[in-house]
Amino acid sequence: MKDTTEHLRLKERPDNRGWKKWGPYLSERQWGTVREDYSVYGDSWEYLSHHMAKSRAYRWGEDGIGGLSDNKQFICFAFSFWNYKDPILKERLFGLTGKEGNHGEDVKELYYYLDSTPTHSYMKMLYKYPIEEYPYESILAGNRERSRSDREYEILDTGVFDDNKFFDIFIEYAKVDENDILVKLTVHNRSDETAKLAVLPTLWFRNTWSWGYEKFEEKPSIRKTGKQQAEVNHPNFQKYKLYLEKADRLLFTENETNMDVVFGKPNATPYVKDSFHSYVLDGDKKAVNPKFVGTKMAGLYEREIPEKSSIEIRLRLSEDVDLVSPFGDFDTLFDQAQHVADEFYGEVQKDIESEEQRNIQRQAFAGMMWNKQFYYYNISQWAKGDPEMPFKFTGRNFERNSTWKHAFMHNILSMPDKWEYPWFAAWDLAFHTVTLSRIDSDFAKRQLAVVLREYYMHPNGQIPAYEWNFSDVNPPVHAWATWKVYEIDREQRGGKGDIAFLERIFHKLLANFTWWINQKDVDGKNIFGGGFLGLDNIGVFDRNAQIPGMTLQQADATGWMAIFTLNMLRISMEIALERPVYQDMASKFFDHFLQIAAAINNDMEQGNVDSGLWDEQDQFYYDKLYTPDIRTIFLKIKSLVGLIPLCAVEVINQDLLDRLPAFRQRLEWVLRNRPDQASLISRWYEPGKGETHLLSLLRGHRMKMVLKRLFDEEEFLSDYGIRSLSKFHKDNPYVFNLNGEDLTVAYSPAESELSIMGGNSNWRGPIWFPLNYLIIDALHKYSEYYGDDYEVEYPTGSGQITTISKSAYAISTRLIKIFERNKKGVRASLHGYKAYDGNTFFKPYHLFHEYFNGDTGEGLGAAHQTGWTGLVADLIEEVNKEKAGSK
Repeated sequence: MKDTTEHLRLKERPDNRGWKKWGPYLSERQWGTVREDYSVYGDSWEYLSHHMAKSRAYRWGEDGIGGLSDNKQFICFAFSFWNYKDPILKERLFGLTGKEGNHGEDVKELYYYLDSTPTHSYMKMLYKYPIEEYPYESILAGNRERSRSDREYEILDTGVFDDNKFFDIFIEYAKVDENDILVKLTVHNRSDETAKLAVLPTLWFRNTWSWGYEKFEEKPSIRKTGKQQAEVNHPNFQKYKLYLEKADRLLFTENETNMDVVFGKPNATPYVKDSFHSYVLDGDKKAVNPKFVGTKMAGLYEREIPEKSSIEIRLRLSEDVDLVSPFGDFDTLFDQAQHVADEFYGEVQKDIESEEQRNIQRQAFAGMMWNKQFYYYNISQWAKGDPEMPFKFTGRNFERNSTWKHAFMHNILSMPDKWEYPWFAAWDLAFHTVTLSRIDSDFAKRQLAVVLREYYMHPNGQIPAYEWNFSDVNPPVHAWATWKVYEIDREQRGGKGDIAFLERIFHKLLANFTWWINQKDVDGKNIFGGGFLGLDNIGVFDRNAQIPGMTLQQADATGWMAIFTLNMLRISMEIALERPVYQDMASKFFDHFLQIAAAINNDMEQGNVDSGLWDEQDQFYYDKLYTPDIRTIFLKIKSLVGLIPLCAVEVINQDLLDRLPAFRQRLEWVLRNRPDQASLISRWYEPGKGETHLLSLLRGHRMKMVLKRLFDEEEFLSDYGIRSLSKFHKDNPYVFNLNGEDLTVAYSPAESELSIMGGNSNWRGPIWFPLNYLIIDALHKYSEYYGDDYEVEYPTGSGQITTISKSAYAISTRLIKIFERNKKGVRASLHGYKAYDGNTFFKPYHLFHEYFNGDTGEGLGAAHQTGWTGLVADLIEEVNKEKAGSK
C-alpha cells in the first residue's frame, strides 16, 4: 500500500496522542446514562433527562452536536442552534427514553457522519435542523400511541421536514497541525422562505472541580482577549486561543449546575450551565458574565438566511495564541486537509470501481471514526458518591455493577454509536476492530487490548459486557477478532505479523477462556450455557433466567466455545513460530476442541443425558433442556443458535505443521491412537501442497444439511443476507409449554411483538451484520480446505451449482445491496421514506442501522449504530478484491 500523508502520520504516532490528541471524542448523549445515574433504584433514563441536561453539570463526560475534545475530554467544543421557535437551545440531540415509546431508546434527529481520516485531520458531518419548531411533543405523543407491532414514529413522520423547511448544517474540522484546528460551519436554508438562525459555537471545560477530588491552584478559565477572541487556560495544557470570525458577541458563564432549577437551592453564582438559554431565548442580559470570563463560552451569530441560500462561519482553535491573521490562509489550509483525506481514501479504495460503493464505504468508515468516544467510569467512586455533591447522597438500594469495584475506565473507545449506545459494548467493539483495522490497525489493536486490561477485565477473567450490566455474558469473540485484525495488519505490513500484539492479547484471553470453562460448563462435559449471548428475543424464553429444576445446554454457547478454542489454537501456533514453547498451548487448545466437538456431536440416542446437541430428525443443532424428571427436550427453533457451530472451523496446512514439530507430533499421535478423536479431523492431500487438516464441528453430511438450510430462501437466506430466525417459523411457529403456559416463537422479519428481554430488545428475525460476517468468514475457511471441488446448490432448490467461496461472496453482495439503489432508485435500508429516494438533499446520505428487516432489508433499531454494521465497509473491500482477482 502506498504511504500517503495520512499513512505516514499513523506510523509516526500510533497512540491516541499527537495527531489523534483532538478528535470527535464528545458524546452525542451523556444524559440518561448509567454513569450519571445517582438514583436509589437505578432509574437511569428518568434520573437525568434530556430536559434536565441543559441545567445540570455532568459528572462523567460531556455531550454536544458535532463536537470534538481532547483525548481526556478536559476541553470540549460543539455547536448549539436556535431557530427562533424552539422552547430550548438545540445544544444536544433529542430522543426517546426506554419507557417513552413503542420501541424506545431511540434518537429522533437527522444527522450523518460523512468523512473522517483516522487522525481526524479532516472531519465532516451533516445535521438537519427544522426551520419550524422542533416537534418534541409530537414525537412523544406519536410513539405513545403506537404499539410494538407498529413502526416507530420518526421525525420524518411529523412533517416538519416537508417542503424542504430545514437547514442543512455542515460541520467540518481541518487540522493545520496537532494543536491547530480550523472549524467551518456551512448552513444552507433549503426552503423557499427567508429564515432566521442563531448559531452558538461553544467551548467549555468538563467539570472536574465540583466533586471534591481535584483542587486547582487556579480554576480553569476561558476569558475574552479581543472582540472575537478568547484565551483558554487549563492546568493540563499550554494556552490555547479560540478565534471567532465575525461573531456578533461573546458570551461567558460557568459549567455549573443551576441549583435553583434542578434542586430548588440558591445558586452560588448567577452564571450557570443554562445561562445561554436565558440570554438567547429570554433576552436576560444578566445571565452571562459581564467580565467575559468563565468555564464555558460561546460566540453568538444571529443570522437571517435568504431562501435557498447559505452562510459560512469560520473559527480556529490554536495553541498558537499570537496569530496575527488567523483566517488569512484558512481556505488554503482547509483545502490541503481535504486533499490529504481524499488521497488517503483514494489509496484505501483503489480496488473499488463502483462510485456508489466507494460512497457507502467512506461513510461507513466516517461513522466508525466519529463514534470514538472518551469513556470515563470509576465504579468505586461512582458507587460511594463524591466528597462534594449538590445533594445528600445516601447510597443505592440497587447498585449496578456492584461486583466490579476494580473497574476504572478512562480511555478513547469505539462505541456502537454515541446516542443510543454512548458506552462501550465489549462484543460490539470486537467486531468494530475488524473494520477499523482496514484504515487504522494500531487503533484496532489498542481497542482489543484495552478491554482486556486489569482495570476492565474482572479478576476472575470475565470481560465486562456493557454499562448497564458488566456481568452479562456476551459471546467470546475477542480471540476471533484478534486473529482477524492480526491477519489484516500482517497483510498491510507486507507479510510481517505483529507477534508482540498476539502474545500480549493471548495471556488475557487465556484468563477469559478459563472463566468460560469454569463458569459456563456446569457439568464439566464440554457442553456450555451462557445465557442470552446477545441473541435477545430469539429464544422461546429469556435464556438468562434460571428455571427451577431445569438446565439449559446451548448450541450457540457450545459453538462459541469451539470457535474460541480454535482461535486460541491458531494464535498459539502463530506465536510458537517465534517462541516454540507455545506449542504446548497449541496442544492444550487442540485437545479442548476435540473434547467440545465430541460432546456437541455425540450420536447417542435422543433422551440419553450424554447425547449431544445435533438432532438427527431435523438435521440441525438445537438448545436442549433437561427437566426434573430426567427428560431431555430439544428446543426446536431454527435460528442463528443452530448456525453458530458452523462457524467453528480452522484449516491447518502441512507447511505450518512442519515448522511446529512438537505440535505436529501431538496431532499425529491422536490420528494414530485415538480413532474416536481422529474422526473429528478431516484430512486432505493435494499434490504439490501436501497434507492439510480441517478442524470443524461440521463436516460431510451434517455440513451439507446445515448449508442446505442456510442457502434456502424459504429458511435463512434473504435477498439481503442471512436471517436470524428461519422463515420456516412463519407458517410453523414453535410452541413450548412451560409450567402450563404456552410460549411461542414465530418468524417476524422485523420487530418482535414480544419483549422478553425488555428495553429496546424487540427483534426476532432480522438480518444482523456481525453474525452474517462471521458466517461468511467461516465459509471462506471451508473453501480454503475444500477448494472448488466441493460444490453446493445456491440458492437451495434453484438448480444453480457453485463453490462455497462463490456462495460466500454472493451473501456479501446481498448484504451490500441493503445500501445500494435498485433499478427504481430506492435503497432497501431506507425503505418507506421517500425523501431518501427523490429529494436531492437526502439522496447522498446513508444510515447504518443496528439490524435490517429479513424480507425487505429496511433498517431497524439504532439508526446510527455504525459499529458492527460498519462491517459493510469490509465486505465491499473483500468483494471488490475477489472481482479484481477473477479478471
